[in-house]
Amino acid sequence: MLFHPLHTDIKAPERFTNPFYYEPHPLCLLAFEKLRAKLEHASFREEIDRGKMFGVLVVEKEGQTGYLQAYSGQILAIDEATERIPEDERKFVPAIFDYLQPDGYFKQEESRISLLNRQIEELETNPCLEEARAHLVELQSEASRKIADYRQYMKNCKERRDLARITGITDETPLLKESQYQKAELRRLKKSLAAEINLQEEKVKQYIREAEEIKRLRKLKSDALQGWLFSQFTMQNAEGNHKNLADIFHDYFPQAYNQTPPSGAGECCEPKLLQYAYAHHMRPLCMAMFWWGASPRQEIRHHLHFYPACQGKCKPILDWMLRGLKVDGNPLEKDQTQSLSILYEDNDIIVVNKPAGMLSIPGKSKRQSVLSLMKEYYGKSIEPMAVHRLDMATSGLLVVAKNRKCYRNLQQQFKEHTVKKRYTALLSPSSDKPTPRKGIIDLPLAADKEDRPRQIVDLEDGKAAITEYEFLDENRIALYPKTGRTHQLRVHCAHQEGLNRPILGDELYGKRADRLYLHAEYLEFTHPATGERIHFEEKADF
Repeated sequence: MLFHPLHTDIKAPERFTNPFYYEPHPLCLLAFEKLRAKLEHASFREEIDRGKMFGVLVVEKEGQTGYLQAYSGQILAIDEATERIPEDERKFVPAIFDYLQPDGYFKQEESRISLLNRQIEELETNPCLEEARAHLVELQSEASRKIADYRQYMKNCKERRDLARITGITDETPLLKESQYQKAELRRLKKSLAAEINLQEEKVKQYIREAEEIKRLRKLKSDALQGWLFSQFTMQNAEGNHKNLADIFHDYFPQAYNQTPPSGAGECCEPKLLQYAYAHHMRPLCMAMFWWGASPRQEIRHHLHFYPACQGKCKPILDWMLRGLKVDGNPLEKDQTQSLSILYEDNDIIVVNKPAGMLSIPGKSKRQSVLSLMKEYYGKSIEPMAVHRLDMATSGLLVVAKNRKCYRNLQQQFKEHTVKKRYTALLSPSSDKPTPRKGIIDLPLAADKEDRPRQIVDLEDGKAAITEYEFLDENRIALYPKTGRTHQLRVHCAHQEGLNRPILGDELYGKRADRLYLHAEYLEFTHPATGERIHFEEKADF
């Protein structure tokens, strides 16, 4: 049994943890400390120190409180070589479906796909293919040279014929015949060379077609294996019902065509923990997940920080598995009444001071937004349009256009980076990384497709994101974004290659506090109607 008793008087929560928004319950913190102590001396430290997500689920079984522990994905030292690991270090909940058995269907099919990969590599690196391509280039170059040489020959002949006409030649018939013959000869030359090139191109295509056919077969096999794998992950919920991953995602996205689960779905801590608890008649009480080890190159993860479940892989699964449990609500999805301060207004624009916690534009939830309040206040008298946005958790200056002409003008100013912006923020306590008082952060960003709205640093495919910064004191900083990417300032502050100091209260990239301490305090732009350069400043209330 993988049940770890907790001898404590701490009272269990009335409702289960909302995995997408939570503060670890004291019972989870107690379980976390016990697991952390074990990991400090684990024989597989070298592997997990590279970075791994762990989770604890506090449960009640036959009147006793205890916890289960899990890790996301695999730890090869445990999953593939358990005989080398002490028994007390193996007490993590198992995979929902163990597809790593050496003689199992998955491994056998994986081996067949690997064989196809080798065949493709052999075909694409075949010396004969390289020789065929090189010969094709030679033929094309030689054909261009021959045609150019013959055109020059024809030009010389024409100059000779023109000279003959000037000197008074009486019979032009030979000259015309020569010209006609040379034009026909050029056509024959082009046709002959093209036929030779086409023949060589076909030889090259023959190699490529063989590789493409194997690639097509590989895709069919990969898709079939993935479909089979997802059908083997049968998830249980608190009501005692079962459903496999393929059906869970299909039902969660009813309007989407062929919505298949992402790779790795069902292998995160949360579903593994809940599945084991349900299967062994344990009642889930609360849950928490934390990162161990080095931060990934792209994502922002800090050692021993707690994190919510991911949206892409886990949201549909946990939506199913938590049915039958009383679960805490998610404040981010609830409506919230706030007041909006208007700092400036004329016939064309409105500048507001958006409070932290208010959306800029309406979202999926019923929460208030700047635009919804504007429409409620002005009715049909104007058509308010948000020219730019601030994160819901960010406070500060936001400009709204009252008509489409001004909206387009202001949008163009943002696009051309002529709008000046300054943010102020409080950073979390200093890291070990020495940081200059002033500097520029240049880290391209992209959306984390499996965990929106989180952003990642993507040096290859990310969009350019540049921020200038200046420390005002030890923890207060002025930020000057030169681009306007989603979560740009938050990621640039938190990422290990940026400042490595999350903004205080940043629950996505750091630790939660009473608010996100980020405020847009200065905004300067050209008035879209008058052409006058105007600016606004609203100091942060922190």
